[in-house]
Amino acid sequence: MRTTTPVTGGRSVVQILEAAGVEVAFGINGAHIDSVYQAALDEGLPIVDTRHEMNAGHAAEGYARVRNALGVALLTAGGGFTNAVTSMANAHLDRTPVLYLAASGPLAEDQTNTLQAGLDQVAIATPVTKWAHRVTRPDLIPRLLTRAIRTALAAPRGPVLLDIPWDVLTGEVTVPSLDWASTARAADDGPAASTVAVERILDLLDGARRPVLLAGSEVPRSQAGPALREFAQRTGVPLFSDYEGLGALTGSPQRVGLVQTLHGLPEDSRPDLVLVLGLRFGLTTAHGSGTLVPHDATVVHVDADAAQHGLLQPVALGIAAEPRPVLEALNQVHSTRWGGARHDRAAWLRTLTEHAGDRARAVAGQVLQDRDRAPAPGRADGSAATAADGLHPFDAVRVIAEQVPPGSVVVADGALTYLWLSETIAHADVSAFLCHGYLGSMGVGMGVALGAQTAARDTPVVLVTGDGSVGYSLAEFDAMVRAELPVVVVVLNNRAWGATLHAQEIALGPDRVVNNRLENGSYAGVAEALGAVGYRVDTVEDLAPALQEALTGGRTACVEVRVQLSPVPPEERVLMGGDPF
Repeated sequence: MRTTTPVTGGRSVVQILEAAGVEVAFGINGAHIDSVYQAALDEGLPIVDTRHEMNAGHAAEGYARVRNALGVALLTAGGGFTNAVTSMANAHLDRTPVLYLAASGPLAEDQTNTLQAGLDQVAIATPVTKWAHRVTRPDLIPRLLTRAIRTALAAPRGPVLLDIPWDVLTGEVTVPSLDWASTARAADDGPAASTVAVERILDLLDGARRPVLLAGSEVPRSQAGPALREFAQRTGVPLFSDYEGLGALTGSPQRVGLVQTLHGLPEDSRPDLVLVLGLRFGLTTAHGSGTLVPHDATVVHVDADAAQHGLLQPVALGIAAEPRPVLEALNQVHSTRWGGARHDRAAWLRTLTEHAGDRARAVAGQVLQDRDRAPAPGRADGSAATAADGLHPFDAVRVIAEQVPPGSVVVADGALTYLWLSETIAHADVSAFLCHGYLGSMGVGMGVALGAQTAARDTPVVLVTGDGSVGYSLAEFDAMVRAELPVVVVVLNNRAWGATLHAQEIALGPDRVVNNRLENGSYAGVAEALGAVGYRVDTVEDLAPALQEALTGGRTACVEVRVQLSPVPPEERVLMGGDPF
């Protein structure tokens, strides 16, 4: 089918997006991009308008990460584009498929010092995208937009930028919409493993006494969760994950927890075979130090980017493939080889589960020490933390993990916040845990949660954020309210930039703490002023009822929890070069 009536470039953009399966976009309108907005109005493509372009980008990321599909951010020229560059960098490092469609100044007025022009948006975006390109004629939009979509979704996934000048968007073109869009939507499971590689993995499993499987973000991205859980059930292999892989483990009896749980295993109980699927060596694997993935273990690494194989640790077998086709092939060959037989690794799983319990008890012991410690770091007068300072942050995240409904999407934002939450969230049956990625950018949470709730309207979405991080994007409470998104935002308010404050104290001394105090205002009050429901919590007894009411209220809500600043989470100690306990 071909469209023979000329349409504007903006209308051709919307037609291609809809034909390619895009159901929603995020952005803020502006004169340069308005042609797309007008076409979206006529074509019925919803656009969720945020209050800052940074959050339009982050919302597209959150949408993509929950839907495992393409996210789309619409950016007007100049500042609209530059505001979203942080999101591009975030998506680039985390391999999130987002299309940033940015308008720009008219080609006819190039180099005339006109408004929101004179800026090479493609050059700025190139280092933080998989592909960036400028469209110079309306008739090129179908082909180049299709290429952008296909590039973003091809493994390893990532963001793309398409820059379209105002006069290209307002010009006319005859668009063979569905012909091009069918190319963009073509099913593609990505590269798979050879039969020899699949047999080799199963042979290695046969000979292993203590195998584990580490699932990364590319497991849910390739929609490999069901195949992963089937494989674990067939082979009895215990499952661990990085933050974003956690949702793929939910429902599996072989689930143990996050990769950090492997720390501290006795030498005779450390893994001898490590299957790494869609997880990159680096931050979450202690940078190849051997602390989590033993140097003497046999490592199989499945990742679509072959450059990741052996990046920080030697691998016995590297497979440049997507997790899903590899897991499906493993299940098929295992079924042929063993039929319905299941491997009994109950004792090994019990060892790891008991070790995870030991870690939880160690954290609880640290909490008791924090309560007795004097003087307490972070207090201006050097005195010990008391109940007047609020909840211990571990008590707060423990209750949050207990109250999160099964199948929820949980988003974490803020250094101390996500580090504390990592100690409890693995016990919750989440469908997704969206956390800081490799950019480590604060303030991403409000946008990501907005996009996640847009992607899963009937799924509870809980953002757990620090007071510092939520301050970047308080106006997005308004965007959530207007879009009728019942996101529950839990603000752990320690009245400081906690992680940098701790770093100053430890590295330089308590008398060198500077520019890290945030001791003013009410975040629940801001949320209420913007139309959301606000709750203020000062005791652990009040937290669960507040969360239950917020989660069942069907409205955007802010639960502000006063927490202590001084406690140091175990993984913060690791990041600063120490032992977690």
